[in-house]
Amino acid sequence: MGACQVIELNSQKPLLGSGFCASGGDDMPVKISDLIDEMDLQFDETFHYLNKETGAFVMVSAEILSIAEESDEDDDFSGYPDWQKEEILGAIDIIDNWDKYVELPSKYEINEYNIMEEFCLSLNDEQIGDRLLSAIRGKGAFRRFKDSIIRLGLGEKWYGFHWEALQEIAVEWCEDNDIPYIL
Repeated sequence: MGACQVIELNSQKPLLGSGFCASGGDDMPVKISDLIDEMDLQFDETFHYLNKETGAFVMVSAEILSIAEESDEDDDFSGYPDWQKEEILGAIDIIDNWDKYVELPSKYEINEYNIMEEFCLSLNDEQIGDRLLSAIRGKGAFRRFKDSIIRLGLGEKWYGFHWEALQEIAVEWCEDNDIPYIL
């Protein structure tokens, strides 16, 4: 296992990690900000992968993945629109070449609720922290939290904290999967 130097592209964002990342070979380095953007775009019933050879992110719906898993080699998919054929072929490539893909952390692994709770607990003003903790209890927690941080003027502080939390998850994911990365 070799090591690659992490390249800092944007010094305005906080940097995490050791400055080096493990690399299992000739995998394309991943730009952490792109990985964070991809992690932030997850929906139910979708899977997100990184093609380690090209550095491309691939999103596949559960439905398309199921079609690909059930397909035979001689299927031509002519009954599908072009955009869906592309997605099916991409899903087939994932299945057939599993070793060149890595699944991104799921929204459950990212745990936005936990990030919000950690933010509340990190605030120096205990009263404001308690108000935000109350806002994230029960149904509608995400909407109430967003409304509260805007009302309390904490938007910039929250987005910085959120970015750092996602960056930490992204760097850890890269290191755990021997993916070279660029900060």
